[in-house]
Amino acid sequence: MQEVGKVLSLYISNKEMPHPVEKKKINVDIKGIINDKHYNKDIERAILISSTASYALVKSHLIDIPYGILGENLLVDFNPYALPTGSQLKIGNAVLEISQNCTLCNHLSKIDKKLPKLLKNDRGIFGKVVQEGTISEGDAIYLLD
Repeated sequence: MQEVGKVLSLYISNKEMPHPVEKKKINVDIKGIINDKHYNKDIERAILISSTASYALVKSHLIDIPYGILGENLLVDFNPYALPTGSQLKIGNAVLEISQNCTLCNHLSKIDKKLPKLLKNDRGIFGKVVQEGTISEGDAIYLLD
């Protein structure tokens, strides 16, 4: 088990709010993030993990956006996009398995028309929950062997 990074912030989406809501901790089970609007919709796409590297890339193109706006549930301080499908991450007492790269959604072009092309391979990765638990801001992230 190798430590690869930390959780910087956590977000959930709900039907009442137009933007993701920042949380100090989230509870997850095999259906996804409890109390998130995407809970029990598609377990292969239960949790979106994005990196500060995505925000740095955007900022380098003079686009200023706040954390959370890319739709991520976990913002992390390392770049996980090269992790192969099936890689497992232990975060808090939960375990997530990388299931697929994030495809771009049209909502990014509403923020800035350049974002979809700019973040084509750098928006995030999806994870499914293989061990339920709690993930908190500041938790270390471990890549399981």
